[in-house]
Amino acid sequence: MVKWNKKFEYPTSTRSLINDQRHYDINNKKLPSVTTILQATQSDEKKAILAKWRQNIGENKAESIKNEAAERGSIMHRILEGYLLGHRHADFSDLGQQAGVMASTILESGIRGHLDEIWGSEITVYYPELYAGATDLCGIYEGRESIIDFKQSNKLKRKEWIEDYFVQLAAYAMAHNHVYDTKIQSGVILMCTKDNQFQRFDIKDMDFQRFSWQWLRRVDQFYEQNKNL
Repeated sequence: MVKWNKKFEYPTSTRSLINDQRHYDINNKKLPSVTTILQATQSDEKKAILAKWRQNIGENKAESIKNEAAERGSIMHRILEGYLLGHRHADFSDLGQQAGVMASTILESGIRGHLDEIWGSEITVYYPELYAGATDLCGIYEGRESIIDFKQSNKLKRKEWIEDYFVQLAAYAMAHNHVYDTKIQSGVILMCTKDNQFQRFDIKDMDFQRFSWQWLRRVDQFYEQNKNL
């Protein structure tokens, strides 16, 4: 088992929709989620790539792939969270068994022997007046204060394809640093494909700062688009 150090008091929150955008209700404030801001500020190029993919395979199939991936990812996250909390979570459906193997791969390849200390798992972080989100894990990873996220994928990824994941990590870190006076400058993505291939992606120091600046630009863009918030 990994050492827990519950040194921070994380807020409770509820979620709600405003104009079909997810918001977190924290301390009587409704804050847009990190994923809401990222989706609302996607580049035209990324939107075009996604639209072309949906057109090529058909809307019904695209929606089916999206929903199956989301469900598999949710099960995988529950299993990983259960491990970190010291109890078992099993799902014996076909999709659940696949997600279970993926979770085991992430545990063996990305957590055991790498994660030194846990501060929180599936916790809400927020930057007052600006945004909020839920991160999979934060603590000490290979000796560094870090934000860690678990991802599932249908296929292997290249680092340049998943820059929004790194922007997401930077957003969580900036919120954590602001509220708790930490100095997180590292982010880790632990990813497993549905055919059980593991990938790890790290960002830190100047690379981490670059994604932090990207995030601030996205926040500015979001609020410019939503001046009524």
